[in-house]
Amino acid sequence: MLHMLAAAGVALSIVGQPVQAAGWPSTPPPDKIIIDVATVNGSGCRPGTAAVAVSEDNEAFTVTYSEFLAQVGVGAQPTDFRKNCQISLKVHVPQGFTYAVAQADYRGFAHLERGANGLERANYYFQGMSPTSFVNHPLNGAMSDDWQFTDKTDIAALVYHPCGEQRNFNINTELRVNAGTSDPKKTTSFIAMDSTDGSINTTYHFHWKTCPR
Repeated sequence: MLHMLAAAGVALSIVGQPVQAAGWPSTPPPDKIIIDVATVNGSGCRPGTAAVAVSEDNEAFTVTYSEFLAQVGVGAQPTDFRKNCQISLKVHVPQGFTYAVAQADYRGFAHLERGANGLERANYYFQGMSPTSFVNHPLNGAMSDDWQFTDKTDIAALVYHPCGEQRNFNINTELRVNAGTSDPKKTTSFIAMDSTDGSINTTYHFHWKTCPR
C-alpha cells in the first residue's frame, strides 16, 4: 500500500478528469486554479505522502494519501490504533472570486475482524477562523470492503474564504481502530485511506462566488 506521491511544497496544477459539482448553483472562475501544499503533519502522512490535484472544471480538488492507515493486532505498534493527518493548503484564487467547501467525500478500505470497530472523522477551516465540527463515521466488524462517507454543508452555513486576504485552507483527518471483542493477539484489524494508484482519495467540492467590488 505504501507508495510515495507528490512532495509537500510543490505547486500542483489542474490534472485529472472533471469532478461532478456538489449540486449547489455555483459558477467557478475560468482561470486555472493552483494549490500549493504548504505543510503536511501527522502520524498518518509523513511529508511526501499526500498529493493534491484540482479538477479540470475547477469544481473540486482531491487529496490522495499513500501511508494513511490505522491498525491494531498482529504486527501493529501500540500507537498505530490512531493516525491523523493535518494538511495546510494555499489555494490561489483568481482575482474577484472566493470559495467555500460545500461537500467532502471520504473514501477508503477497512478490514475489521468480528467485534472490532473503526472510525473516520475530519474537519477543515481557514487559517485564523473556527474549524467545522468533527463528523464521526463509525465502521463495525466483521467487514473487509471499501467504504465511503460524505459530509455536506447546508448552503446557509457555508464559510467562505475572506475576499482579498491570504489564508491557508487546513484539513484535519483522523482514522481510529479498536480491537473491541476481537483477539488482537491472533488477528489484525485496520482502516485505511491510502492508495497506490490514486483510486482512493478524498474529494472536496468548491462553492464559488464573486467578491464585492
